[in-house]
Amino acid sequence: MSKKQKSLAVLASVFLMLFTIAPVSNAMHIMEGFLPVKYCILWGVICVPFLVIGFMNIKKVLGNDRRTLTVLALTGAFVFVLSSLKIPSVTGSCSHMTGTGLGAILFGPCVTSILGIIVLIFQAILLAHGGLTTLGANCFSMAIAGPIISWVLYKLLQKANVNKRVAIFVAAFLGDLFTYCVTSFQLALAYPSEVGGVGASIVKFLGIFATTQLPLAVIEGILTVVIVIALETYAKDELSSLEF
Repeated sequence: MSKKQKSLAVLASVFLMLFTIAPVSNAMHIMEGFLPVKYCILWGVICVPFLVIGFMNIKKVLGNDRRTLTVLALTGAFVFVLSSLKIPSVTGSCSHMTGTGLGAILFGPCVTSILGIIVLIFQAILLAHGGLTTLGANCFSMAIAGPIISWVLYKLLQKANVNKRVAIFVAAFLGDLFTYCVTSFQLALAYPSEVGGVGASIVKFLGIFATTQLPLAVIEGILTVVIVIALETYAKDELSSLEF
């Protein structure tokens, strides 16, 4: 193992250590049993094509250069740590950073969906954070919808010749916020308001989420830029193989 690879391994270990001291709360993504069965099935079915493509893309990425496995693992650890630091929010859910913007920027949204669902399964089983019945809904909002927005924004800003670090910040920031727009829609669809229906319920959920999620999204954008700078220092060859 080269010196740079050792440094990258140490960086990954630091994230895992941070996870061990993460505060535990009873808050959830969308908690176990909170959604009606039909919505659990619906969101799960929607996720399947993205996960299949993501699995195929991971095989392709690792087949091109096995060294990218270290970066992939670090990206997964980043998602794991950030999405485990949670602040209780509206009934049945919570506010937290997602960390998925980094994966979307480096590997694309479909690969990130695989990282995201692995994280969500571990959190549901080990931390009571989220749930197995609501896995599809949480996967779609955090591991699919958010990363797609981050990836699209990053590519568009690249084409517009925006500074790379600014592009990374914007992509991670707005990808985080879009995750919670989708979560608000999922909750509103399952529990529409008696007055105003789904639309009124979305506005209510978005308004409550905004107070905690806006500052968290800013922090996530900054942390994502910091991690990319570290990777450019210690994993330049691996990033080159990803055409980053």
